Amino acid sequence: MQRLWRSLVVALSFFVATWPIAAQDATDSVVEIMHSFGVVPDVTYLRADGYESKLDVYVPRDRSTRRPTVVYIHGGGWVGGDKDASTLSVLPYLQMGFAAVNVEYRLAGEALAPGAVEDTRCALRWVYQNAEEYGFDTERIVVTGASAGGHLSLTTGMLTAERGFDRRCPVRIPPTDGRGRADTEPVEMPVAAIVNWFGITDVPDLLEGENAKTYAVAWMGSLPNRKELGDELSPLTMVNSESNPPILTLHGDADLIVPYAHATRLHEKLDDAGVANRLHTVPGGGHGNFTVDEYKEAFRVIREFLHSVFSGS
Repeated sequence: MQRLWRSLVVALSFFVATWPIAAQDATDSVVEIMHSFGVVPDVTYLRADGYESKLDVYVPRDRSTRRPTVVYIHGGGWVGGDKDASTLSVLPYLQMGFAAVNVEYRLAGEALAPGAVEDTRCALRWVYQNAEEYGFDTERIVVTGASAGGHLSLTTGMLTAERGFDRRCPVRIPPTDGRGRADTEPVEMPVAAIVNWFGITDVPDLLEGENAKTYAVAWMGSLPNRKELGDELSPLTMVNSESNPPILTLHGDADLIVPYAHATRLHEKLDDAGVANRLHTVPGGGHGNFTVDEYKEAFRVIREFLHSVFSGS
């Protein structure tokens, strides 16, 4: 708890110093956020492989109406990173009036693929199951993340229950018969939109050849079916005109960690399928090391995109 609040204070200080409005307006904005939200830290949403996957909830103090909710998933190549380092990332959404859920998941050291995908799907299920308590509007859920978190935001929002990656957190039939049986019928969890920051869209592309990356190889380890599983876990194989939500991708065209082609190929495939989507390219941008002005523009695009999604325009 102390660590979370320390991270939040640092993040808020940075927010005041860098947000592109007058200093007093920035201070007022931060005070409004601090007054309007509470934090419920380290909620365990899944126990698997001896590991407790946790999340933090940034919940409005006024829960008289349901709020749009952002589910943020940290990056780190599926092998590193943690939710506490991502505190700052939810602040623009809090300013927009969203509730926020900041998610951690099993990394490669705890579980090889598809552990991270299973966890983040279970985190989405937790949001659905706890919507009434925390005031989440399940019709306005936005999933977002960067790098591996971008990949996981895509898989979380694009996968359907019938693909079978939700079975770590099965829906349970109310135990009227005393047995608490699992409901084996797929239960869909649609999201309103995905905001994908330079996420991986073709996992096998990173396992061998000129684009091979150590983080991807480590996530797959020595799994005998790694090529087939990589295909299953690639957003490019999940494009579906009937089930995909609108998707915004933000990617630098000089990214050496996740090739820019992952963004363009997804954009083209979504276009071909008739799925509402947008690609925002940061010219000369690397792997998230954008300038302040480039981030300002990116969030202007995000606001515009989400307004369009929520208004139906």
